[in-house]
Amino acid sequence: MQALALIDELAPDVVFLDIQMPGLTGIELAARLCEGSKPPRVVFTTAYDHYTLQAFEHAAFDYLLKPIGMERLTRTVERLKRTLSVPAPAADALQALLQQFGAAPAPAPLQWIRAAHGQETRLIAIDEVIYFQSNDKYTSVFLADGESLIRTPLSKLREQLDARQFWQIHRGVIVAAKHVAGTRTDFRGRLLVRLKGRDEQLVVSRNYVELFRQM
Repeated sequence: MQALALIDELAPDVVFLDIQMPGLTGIELAARLCEGSKPPRVVFTTAYDHYTLQAFEHAAFDYLLKPIGMERLTRTVERLKRTLSVPAPAADALQALLQQFGAAPAPAPLQWIRAAHGQETRLIAIDEVIYFQSNDKYTSVFLADGESLIRTPLSKLREQLDARQFWQIHRGVIVAAKHVAGTRTDFRGRLLVRLKGRDEQLVVSRNYVELFRQM
């Protein structure tokens, strides 16, 4: 109850909650917060993965399994900074959180990639990429003129991309923001990303729906 009182008093934009806490559990506290007119974004932190469904039923922004890795925390903070129209002090607070975990300055984003295209090897400017998709042991690179393959796994590639220009929308898909035309919901309730000038539509997994909440 002390946590609920503090949240009511401070009205934070983001709350990191453990699942197991004295008094109200993190899930119970999140349920209370959802009843408010302007609930904060809730990120759950726990050592147990079997609470995932309950967490997202209570509009969890993210779910971090302990021990929390630096890469995983960085992705969450970057998503929070993108999706929240937060004033400078709140953005600074998120950056301070990363610094507490010992985050090193981010390297310059990737500018070029070497990719196999048929029997050729192409040097592709990152600005030409429409989206990346995991493809067995490779990553498919989709361009306006076709598909190429690179050996870099998507998880490693994500670390080298500018998060402002490339959005991860699924564990196996990263899309260039400038090629996103909009979204729609299909008959199964899934959120789909529509691409400019292309027929295919990309499924957004539940973990990344928040990116498009305002679209």
